[in-house]
Amino acid sequence: MTNIIASQDSRIAIVVSRFNQDVTDGLLWGARACLAEHGIALAETDVLSAPGAFEIPLIAQALAKSGQFDGVICLGCVIKGDTAHFEYISQAASSGLMAASLSTGVPLSFGILTTYTDEQAAVRSRDDVHNKGREAALACLEAIHTLAAINQFSGAAR
Repeated sequence: MTNIIASQDSRIAIVVSRFNQDVTDGLLWGARACLAEHGIALAETDVLSAPGAFEIPLIAQALAKSGQFDGVICLGCVIKGDTAHFEYISQAASSGLMAASLSTGVPLSFGILTTYTDEQAAVRSRDDVHNKGREAALACLEAIHTLAAINQFSGAAR
């Protein structure tokens, strides 16, 4: 089955964490590459930074509520350390994005790596087909398309 993607008219924002920037720069590269491959224009002003993964849900929700974007790609990296901080931040980011997406009805894709090692993060942010930024962008585009189809179907049925 061929994946159906959002229209080239879709406007996408990206929120990317500055924490673990060596990794998140790779995720951003992957997301940009995916959007370009699908003919989606991305203005520099549509890429916003967040201090860390914890702040991404609030920024993504604000973008979604603005009405200017069809979807938001959320990119970050949380690597396990010696304390429970990893678990709290990972859970907060995940729950926050899900709540924001459900409350706004706008796809907010989860491209926040939650890895146990630096090496795992590096593998997932490399310049290849397994780049998780690329996967998050594709998930966002597919969700936009699916929601548009549902809305079109719902409108036609009334």
